[in-house]
Amino acid sequence: MLTVESIDLHYGAAQALRQVSVGAERGKITCVLGRNGVGKSSLLRAIVGHQPVSSGRILFEGQDITRMRAHERARRGIAYVPQGREIFPLLTVRENLETGYARLPADKRKISEELFELFPVLKSMLARRGGDLSGGQQQQLAIARALVMEPQLLVLDEPTEGIQPSIIKDIGRAITYLRGQGRMAILLVEQYFDFARALADKYAVMERGEVVLGGEGSSMVESDVRRYLTV
Repeated sequence: MLTVESIDLHYGAAQALRQVSVGAERGKITCVLGRNGVGKSSLLRAIVGHQPVSSGRILFEGQDITRMRAHERARRGIAYVPQGREIFPLLTVRENLETGYARLPADKRKISEELFELFPVLKSMLARRGGDLSGGQQQQLAIARALVMEPQLLVLDEPTEGIQPSIIKDIGRAITYLRGQGRMAILLVEQYFDFARALADKYAVMERGEVVLGGEGSSMVESDVRRYLTV
């Protein structure tokens, strides 16, 4: 579904990514781990088209999308849940969800009941403004908004950041359910080791803009990974 091949990324003279390669497969979860500032979010921004790469290739369903603009990638089925959620605070929950309609044909522009089964709290808050929700509720809204797009690839940037434990469990169950449906590939950036280990089919650990460790989730060695997560 997604293949990132040896990409470099620069912000001016500063190099954020060095020869980074990762992949994501339909029906599986790839987790990218690492401390703050090692390039995880830059990798996701490159994948969704928010930041151009300096070299390397990004392939989606076999097609080179390296130079494709962000909205074109979204129309092809790449949905992004950014760090910090970035919901629209003055729009209602319903209106936030409806912004996900943009890539869909008119006859498919509806909010699936499946979303409310995943995140029941949203159904009771459809008329409330997004900015009035708690941080955990906003995170659920951000994920649901991405799912309205019916994505082929769901890209999540630290969905557990600043979230209470009970909602972290709800988000974990939702991601597990989505994997089980087999309709999409999921790429997840995370710092919370236990959350990542519970979900990862494949993993990659980043340090200073490079992938330094990776493999099958079942072969993840806690001590090896945690030394790249601790400060």
